[in-house]
Amino acid sequence: MCLGAPGVIASVDGDTAVVDFWGVRRTVALDLVDEPVAVGDYVLVHVGFAIRRIPAEEVAETLAFFAAMSAEDLEGLTPPEPATAPAVTPDAEEPPR
Repeated sequence: MCLGAPGVIASVDGDTAVVDFWGVRRTVALDLVDEPVAVGDYVLVHVGFAIRRIPAEEVAETLAFFAAMSAEDLEGLTPPEPATAPAVTPDAEEPPR
């Protein structure tokens, strides 16, 4: 599963922008964004690329969703069982260091 984070564009310089994520600013690439963006627009960012401009009518709902996700208490969840890996036997002893 992939997760993109919403942020607001603080500045634009050609094909890059500085995006503010709740006070943390990062430079992101605009090469993949679905439409032109400007300062004040909200974008969805995944691995350093703005992939979608969030329409103004969806911003409040998107930010509320991320606020709810970050506030959710995940304690008490049982992590999945680790996969059983085969035992690794070295072919030869490692040389002394």
